[in-house]
Amino acid sequence: MKRQTKLTSQEQQNEQRASEHEGALESSALEFASVEKMLRHDALRTPLPPAIVHRLEASLGTELPRGRSWWRRLFGK
Repeated sequence: MKRQTKLTSQEQQNEQRASEHEGALESSALEFASVEKMLRHDALRTPLPPAIVHRLEASLGTELPRGRSWWRRLFGK
């Protein structure tokens, strides 16, 4: 499953530098500018369990088709 991220060019460069120096950084503590950056860092390095990937793909595959919205059905538009 692919993860979709919206990163600026500066953030992409920072992620690339972090991945290049990952071996050296693992022994030292990391400091993040924001919680979002910390979560992004963690998500990139934590694989999803296969059972969750399978359930997510099955869930997305059975998505119901969209009909008219509830308020259009209620008011008859």
